Amino acid sequence: MTANESAAAVLFDIDGTLVDSNYLHIDAWQRAFGEVGIDVETWRIHRSIGMDGSTLVKSLSDNAPEDTQKQLKDLHSRYYREVASLLRPLPGARALLRRVADLGLQVVLATSAPDDELELLRKVLDCDELVAAVTSSADVDTAKPKPDIIEIALERAGVTAERAVFVGDAIWDAEACSRAKLSCIGVLSGGVSASELHDAGAAQVFENTEKLLANIEQTRIAALAAE
Repeated sequence: MTANESAAAVLFDIDGTLVDSNYLHIDAWQRAFGEVGIDVETWRIHRSIGMDGSTLVKSLSDNAPEDTQKQLKDLHSRYYREVASLLRPLPGARALLRRVADLGLQVVLATSAPDDELELLRKVLDCDELVAAVTSSADVDTAKPKPDIIEIALERAGVTAERAVFVGDAIWDAEACSRAKLSCIGVLSGGVSASELHDAGAAQVFENTEKLLANIEQTRIAALAAE
């Protein structure tokens, strides 16, 4: 690496990858849809977690009127904040971020969470001193599975896709990485199967960040540190 090159980067999704939040989101969305009188099976909500919020609402509401879609987002945010005290870091999440930083790699939080939710997540992680760059929903019009948020994260880290790797829990993460030509490591902590993550493009899949940390020497993360 030359003096004017940025260190290689590890991009992390947060919801379901670093913080145990997916099922709180599912509950908040279920309550929101119920309040506006739209019947959505819970499994369909689960299958959509990690997708861009606007796309999720449009899809699950069968493209309801815009005011209804806005109401759904507002209700979800309210119900999610009500249970924010239940948010917890997933096993190994903090230790993995520290290990990545100790390897001389950039830690990038490449999320499309709204700013208010991101603030809650960062407080739960309590690792801001390790973070080199962050994205949020404010940075893009449409997030995963489109690659825009990943491309912005790479730009902020000052690296190309060849000098980075992504860690995420959703098929939408893996699909977005495939579109951005970025290597992806999957984790099962979001509730998606290993086969689905592999099919969506994940090169490796681990149970959670703790298992990823235990096997880090066999991953693209270690390879980037050695370059």
